[in-house]
Amino acid sequence: MRGATFAHRGLHRAAVTENSPAAFGGAIAAGFGIECDVQRTADQRAVVFHDWEFDRLTAETGPVADRTAEEIERITLTGEGGTIPTLERFLDQVAGQVPVLIEVKSRRNMRIGPLCLAVHRALEGYQGKHGVMSFDPRVSHWFSVHSPLTARGLVVTEEGKKSLLGRLELHWSLWLARPDFLAYDIRDLPSKFAAAQRQRGLPLMAWTVRTPDLRQLAVQFADAPIAEADGLGAAPSEAASGA
Repeated sequence: MRGATFAHRGLHRAAVTENSPAAFGGAIAAGFGIECDVQRTADQRAVVFHDWEFDRLTAETGPVADRTAEEIERITLTGEGGTIPTLERFLDQVAGQVPVLIEVKSRRNMRIGPLCLAVHRALEGYQGKHGVMSFDPRVSHWFSVHSPLTARGLVVTEEGKKSLLGRLELHWSLWLARPDFLAYDIRDLPSKFAAAQRQRGLPLMAWTVRTPDLRQLAVQFADAPIAEADGLGAAPSEAASGA
């Protein structure tokens, strides 16, 4: 995945909603990789949606985890996005055309096994380039044990971790996760910790790159940006055609 540019939650601009089939279609057409978010449904499926509740991006209210996948797939997103897709439907849409990064949403008091298993099942047989990642090191650890051929990443921010205890927590998360790559908060770059992990061979993604200046920072200190808005730069398809 080195050298790719990933559209953060798809190519969402103006009326096109984040993490929507329309946003994913735009990213595919432009040649960008896609970063998306998944979380668990009441019937142990994985759906592509960022927030814990429906309120911000739909006319519905309440927790995502209280609805079944069938119910959620009928919910229309605001704007021109379409309906909320399951992970399987998202992968069918991408069909290996661009690489994807799947962020598994988690909370400290949450059992991660059911969602990790749902993601793993959705990915069975998928041939396109893909990786899973999470702020929760237990997710990467789960895939290292149950699906070791799946590229797995640890999402990292150094916010609130500048103390000795915070640094120890970073090292502990890295040890537990056993990641194949890191997705690092662009606000923390350059970082001695990130540079050390990159030097020992871990690819470094940088999120969320929203301006040309941050894109330059990502080019200098990371292997691939996870970007949106002005941080995306020229679309690969435009560059290839000389546009």
